[in-house]
Amino acid sequence: MEKGIESDFTNVSLNVQLNTFKQVLPNLCASSSRDCREMLGDSLILMGEIGGNDYNYPFFEGKTVNEIKELSQDVLVPLIIKTISSAIVDLVDLGGKTFLVPGNFPIGCSASYLTLFHNAKEEEHDPFTGCIPWLNEFGEYHNDQLKTELKRLQKLYPHVNIIYADYYNSIYTFFQEPAKYGFKNRPLAACCGVGGKYNFTVNEECGYRGVNYCQNPSEYVNWDGYHLTEAAYRKIAHGLLNGPYATPAFDWSCLGSASVDKKYSFSS
Repeated sequence: MEKGIESDFTNVSLNVQLNTFKQVLPNLCASSSRDCREMLGDSLILMGEIGGNDYNYPFFEGKTVNEIKELSQDVLVPLIIKTISSAIVDLVDLGGKTFLVPGNFPIGCSASYLTLFHNAKEEEHDPFTGCIPWLNEFGEYHNDQLKTELKRLQKLYPHVNIIYADYYNSIYTFFQEPAKYGFKNRPLAACCGVGGKYNFTVNEECGYRGVNYCQNPSEYVNWDGYHLTEAAYRKIAHGLLNGPYATPAFDWSCLGSASVDKKYSFSS
């Protein structure tokens, strides 16, 4: 129990993960001819996405909308942003030079949240996407605070590359124009799940006995109500690596055509 939030789903916080990484780092470096600082300096370090579970707890433990908004803006969001920032600083001290830091998802389009707030009035949903705007605004607030902090860090460490990964807008386009990206119209339902408008039921989730998955997951955005499908993640990766959802954009000009492995192209 912390900050009035009970968290029994996972105890693998970012600090725990970072400490574990520090413990195993010497072993990773031992298999290389380079030292740890050099190895980290040549690595792209993906920071997250961080905060999703932290926000899930108050939502799913039954707090009111007003309680969640007050708690999140006054306590949770600043705490999570500070934790992400501190982890980046720790990794810079270890030699890290290039960081990809994702923002949060548009949770108002998530099958789990749409099911949780299934009593929301029709006018509370976006008529074009079916998502719940105020939930998405919460994600945007987190992302705005994160971007502000990343700008501050970039000024402190001008020798470090800090790239913001705009997961939010990359994903939201799937709900705005699903057919364009190969997804079914109104792609809000989970592929793997059972029950209700969004094929999602708490405590009868993907992986439970008797819960089936769809036969065509590549046509879905939502996999299990919490996570996305491989098809969705592939398109997110394409948008990050080739634009326009990474800020600053990746610069591939230093790579000759012979250096790019076509096997791993994200063009499709």
